[in-house]
Amino acid sequence: MPHSRFQRRIEGLLAEADVRVGGDRPWDLQVHDPRFSARALGQGSLGLGESYMDGWWDAASLDGFLFRVLEARLDERVHGVGEVFDALRARLVNLQTQRRSGEVGRRHYDLGNDLYGAMLGKRLVYSCGYWRTAHDLDAAQEAKLDLVCRKLQLKPGMRVLDIGCGWGEALKFAVERYGVSGVGVTISQQQADFARELCAGLPVDIRLQDYRDLDEPFDAAFSLGMFEHVGVKNYTTYFDVARRCLPPQGLFLLHTIGGNRSVHRTDPWIARYIFPNSMLPSAAQIAHAIEGRFVLEDWHNFGADYDLTLQAWRANVEAAWPSLDPRYDERFRRMWRFYLAGSMATFRSRRSQLWQLVLSPRGVPGGYVAPR
Repeated sequence: MPHSRFQRRIEGLLAEADVRVGGDRPWDLQVHDPRFSARALGQGSLGLGESYMDGWWDAASLDGFLFRVLEARLDERVHGVGEVFDALRARLVNLQTQRRSGEVGRRHYDLGNDLYGAMLGKRLVYSCGYWRTAHDLDAAQEAKLDLVCRKLQLKPGMRVLDIGCGWGEALKFAVERYGVSGVGVTISQQQADFARELCAGLPVDIRLQDYRDLDEPFDAAFSLGMFEHVGVKNYTTYFDVARRCLPPQGLFLLHTIGGNRSVHRTDPWIARYIFPNSMLPSAAQIAHAIEGRFVLEDWHNFGADYDLTLQAWRANVEAAWPSLDPRYDERFRRMWRFYLAGSMATFRSRRSQLWQLVLSPRGVPGGYVAPR
């Protein structure tokens, strides 16, 4: 039988990650469909994720299973047949052009504010919290927003730009706590509508606009969790935009997930189901793009905090599923569980990082002292 050969191969690979098929530990794999092994071996991460969505396998601790797979580097040994084409396409084609940029807004950020409201907590902040002294998600997100404001040295009367403003929570926080005014741009219609309502009555201008169209003066600027959608072919353009909007003494804070290696595309399953046309920058790619444009004042890594943030998001959304719209059906829920668990695994294994960079156009006179 062909399946037996594939099954032996899968079982052998998983044994290297201390995972047993049919085992009784939380991270062990329970296979419900004999076609699973061939699909996972033939399609790599896409086959693994899609077969989970289809109910072909389970693990009591999905993040525990995926963490062990990544720790054992099994993902580097199993590649789907389409991945070579995807990699070549990403190198040859700019997948993040202005025409393509709206796709992630429509397919991910416009899924529904009800889903994100249930998952993200008190504030709709869809980026890593700062857990240094925090003990819950809401406190961690407030600590992160305050950290951003302190790093930017915000003062009353300053005009601030938020590139990729999401639901407007960061600008609202900065305006209310630090007395600034601001402009936020997003490519998501639902985010823009929500942010305008959230910031009603405040000196905040929310725009449905591509970052590349920005060309006006600000005293400071930040971008939280948006750079992952820019794409390496557009990094220099992105930093040119930030640079032309700032005065010589202005500061720019970049908050982004990062990878340990330079790539030109994202994971195939993530690209198809979660973040189309996205990719994680490497330190080398960022450094190359800011060369000649900014002075690097500070580079802060708190990637381990993302595991805690994701666990809190998962607890929130799991509690909320029964009350959410039926359009989030069982296959969607399994997709979302795989997304959150896989993300936990990448940060827990330190395969992904969370960076905050503080950049200045000409260097802070006398030096920059970074808050922590």
